[in-house]
Amino acid sequence: MKKNALGRVQMKLFTKLALVSAVAISSNAMAMQAMDDAALSSTTGQDGISIGIGISKVDIEKVHIFDGDGLAAGSLTAGQPGFGGTGTVGAITLNDVVLTAPHTSAGALDTTRMLASGNLADLAIDTDSGAGGKPFLNVAASVSGLDISLGKIEVNDASGTSGAYVAGTASAEILSGLSLKTGKMTANVQLGNTPQGAMIKLSDAMVGGLEINQLAIKDASTGGGGYIALGGIKLSDNGNTNGDLSLDADIAVKPEGLAITAMKNATGTDIYITKVVLGGGTIAAGGTAFTGTGVGSKSIGDVAISGMKVFNGAGLAPGAVITISGH
Repeated sequence: MKKNALGRVQMKLFTKLALVSAVAISSNAMAMQAMDDAALSSTTGQDGISIGIGISKVDIEKVHIFDGDGLAAGSLTAGQPGFGGTGTVGAITLNDVVLTAPHTSAGALDTTRMLASGNLADLAIDTDSGAGGKPFLNVAASVSGLDISLGKIEVNDASGTSGAYVAGTASAEILSGLSLKTGKMTANVQLGNTPQGAMIKLSDAMVGGLEINQLAIKDASTGGGGYIALGGIKLSDNGNTNGDLSLDADIAVKPEGLAITAMKNATGTDIYITKVVLGGGTIAAGGTAFTGTGVGSKSIGDVAISGMKVFNGAGLAPGAVITISGH
């Protein structure tokens, strides 16, 4: 009897010990799992979505921007400012728009203006609950530098109705074309709510600045026919030895239109314009405003603007505010 009683006591103690051990092991395992998850999170970085956009070239034949009701005829007479409106649809046409990865003047890829990934853009997307119950979507974008070229920019006749406008064949040249070179840059976009203060913020620098080349505006009037031609325009920060251009800019969509606040750099902006031609001279078929001969074909020289600062509003806040909307 004593042996049986002792055996039962021992069995109960063993059972309790086994249960306690199982609970302890289970708890330790859970604790270890929690620690492992935390360690893993700190090792691998934040949650979220990363997107790399790998495009090396975009080629667009034509872009049409239609004005459905044209310029109102009004009661103006010939020779008065604004005369000529017929109240009919017209279009601005951009020809041969080409965007490519950045290249040097020798034709090789310009790695100094490219992202390390080689992508056109790298995006990091996160969502956050925000402060005060104001959640938002955050998109941090790194964008490669680009070489951009445009053919002729023209104004065209057009026909049709809204949703089905078609550009006609009658056209008049506005710009003979241009090319741009941009450096790599960063931008941050917030949607839903915008604790950063604007939908899009540019706060870094465009490496190497901004270059616009071969810009020529044509005077198509009966008394004109010549060009204002600029061989090149380079924008950079005043005193920046690398030629970089600060991108301290805000882009917001307000009820009155798209508002862009830019050129807020406290040191000012340097603008260098090369080969300013007024006229263009006699231009052979297939030539440009930069290949003319005779009177009017020569450059008046280069123009340099240093430390330009702009302000807006009664309080003279730094920067220019550009608002774009329909009318």
